[in-house]
Amino acid sequence: MIIRQKHIKGLSAAWLPFMDAASEGLPLGQLLRLSLFQVSVGMATVLLLGTLNRVMIVELSVPAMVVAAMIAIPVLVAPFRALLGHRSDTHRSAIGWKRIPYLWFGSLWQMGGLAIMPFALIVLGGDQTLGPAWAGEVLAALAFLMTGIGLHMTQTAGLALASDRATDETRPRVVALLYVMFLVGMGVSAVVVGWLLRDFDDLLLVRVVQGCGLATLVLNMIALWKQEKVAPMTKAERAEPRPAFRDAWADLMAGGTAGRLLAVVVIGTLAFTMQDVLLEPYGGEILGLSVSMTTLLTAVYAMGALAGFLVAGRWLARGLDPMRMAARGLLVGIAAFSAIIFAAPLHSIPLFYAGAGAIGFGAGLFAVSTLTAAMTLKTRGAGSGIALGAWGAAQATAAGLSIFFGGTIRDIVSHLATSGKLGSVLTDASLGYTFVYHLEIGLIFVTLIALGPLVRVTPLTETPKTDDRLRIVEFPT
Repeated sequence: MIIRQKHIKGLSAAWLPFMDAASEGLPLGQLLRLSLFQVSVGMATVLLLGTLNRVMIVELSVPAMVVAAMIAIPVLVAPFRALLGHRSDTHRSAIGWKRIPYLWFGSLWQMGGLAIMPFALIVLGGDQTLGPAWAGEVLAALAFLMTGIGLHMTQTAGLALASDRATDETRPRVVALLYVMFLVGMGVSAVVVGWLLRDFDDLLLVRVVQGCGLATLVLNMIALWKQEKVAPMTKAERAEPRPAFRDAWADLMAGGTAGRLLAVVVIGTLAFTMQDVLLEPYGGEILGLSVSMTTLLTAVYAMGALAGFLVAGRWLARGLDPMRMAARGLLVGIAAFSAIIFAAPLHSIPLFYAGAGAIGFGAGLFAVSTLTAAMTLKTRGAGSGIALGAWGAAQATAAGLSIFFGGTIRDIVSHLATSGKLGSVLTDASLGYTFVYHLEIGLIFVTLIALGPLVRVTPLTETPKTDDRLRIVEFPT
């Protein structure tokens, strides 16, 4: 029995993915508690982009155009993440807290948006007896705006706090744990909320969404409790003027790499995520797959992303330049989209699934490498908040825009093709899809061009790191 316990203790640090994410300044217990803010963010993301999307269209009969506009509101708030990060970097308080106030007020915004959202959606669905006809649209937009502000404020300040408390060695794995908790929040929330709303009615909608708002506040309160040390500031320190955001932004860009890196993030994210709303329709309409078979695409994509995640950890542990790893992910993306394109004329379902998995693998490598590089971008005299905010803003904004562009371009090209306006040859129904996939390949080449100057030239005599342990390192938030 004693021998078994010894073996278990010896294996735990090697086999549990995040045992080595803890440090003296951030013990594992506090790290796991801090990560709960990502669970609340994942829950809000599922509500905004999944559950309420379906409820508004199906149960409440809200026009799809109005629904799309509501969902786009949190994306429009994303560019302000850099400003929020800068404000938390330079916050003045008597007790010295910088991140906790933004976590707290972000939680209030997020909870407040979810508290009024079900009533706004009911009015938006037409259940209204008093007030102007546009009240539903305005109230729903306000609810989505409040939730989006809270979501981005909470996530930016929480990631910055985790980055502050972690050491240089453990910081990548801390961010990895936070992203995994984000996925846990999304997965659990999707199952629970979907189960609770299986017998839909207006009162049940109010209870479920407001329950999520209460859960947001409870989780975030537990997460932020005693996470930042009290370091009283003198009156003179509090009276000092804050550095202007434009100065901090100029400082961030002064090195010449930050702007190019953000451009790489934007273009690369556009290249990899335009297909998000097209893969399942492509499989069903063009390849004739059933609903259950197209649903498996999400699992295949996720498994590919996880494989890319693990490979990235091994390569980074060996000292591979993150930008070279990003280039490898982009090259995998070219092969993946080529497989998706050829799956239709070849009528090859295995090729289609292989392409979907390869897209996830390439996107995983690309996301890990760009986040690794972004974490090294700090302004003089400030913290990591503005750098993490800038990366998050670039990634989230590009992801939102790419989904809109992908669906719109597909609809336009498909309409032109099927109506015969592109000629008698180009009339195939798959043309709209393949046009987007070719466009994504083109964007990948543009990303490779932008990426070139960022690649570090490593001398041939340099010895790489010898730590070959397989670690889950980083992933986007």
